[in-house]
Amino acid sequence: MGTTSPDQGSQEYEEQHVHNVYEQVASHFSSTRYKPWPIVQRFLQELSPGSVGLDVGCGNGKYLNVNPNVFIVASDRSVNLVKFASQHYPHASVVADNLSLPHPSSSFDFAISVAVVHHLSSHPRRVQAIAAILETLQPPPETEQNPSNLKHVGGKALIYVWALEQKASRRGWDEGDEQDVMVPWVMKTKSTQVGKENSETFHRYYHLYRQGELERDVAEAGGRVVESGYEKDNWWAIAVRNK
Repeated sequence: MGTTSPDQGSQEYEEQHVHNVYEQVASHFSSTRYKPWPIVQRFLQELSPGSVGLDVGCGNGKYLNVNPNVFIVASDRSVNLVKFASQHYPHASVVADNLSLPHPSSSFDFAISVAVVHHLSSHPRRVQAIAAILETLQPPPETEQNPSNLKHVGGKALIYVWALEQKASRRGWDEGDEQDVMVPWVMKTKSTQVGKENSETFHRYYHLYRQGELERDVAEAGGRVVESGYEKDNWWAIAVRNK
């Protein structure tokens, strides 16, 4: 009898409980994703004109046109979601796994990864995903004297993950609850019977980050957090490479 490595088991689990789900609900999911989150919008709008960056796990590409003065290469594991993202001219969109990004290292001014890393089902894979993003960024200048100055730290990445601390939300999660959860997505479609709808429920895997966990994962991935916070049931961090 063959054995399954932990990483192989994680890949199969994510294939079933993340990737396959988004392929099936892509159209419905895209129709609900159109409003930029404020911190992400601010991050993109503060970038220097001409900056070139990445949107890792871009979904339908809703962030691609936030700042018309930058160019973004967007990627997602879902073929069907990339079809929506590719409609945002002039930006580029590719199908790619965020653990194996098809981009040159040390090349980009910025990256965003919004609500993606929490879909990786093990701690090593989440750290690996963050490391893959950081590797694409321009390294900090060797002569940098002021590490708190965001304008002179090389490339920077904004990473968002769902928070465990959501007691004020409709989900009600909080400290002490399980961090690895299945979250339903209910997709409704029109029925052949007048006045009725059909519904199908899909379950997606999430790792809920507790306070301070994202910063620790960034550090383990070889990065340094220069700004972080909490916004609307999410933890976020802006990170740069250590070297």
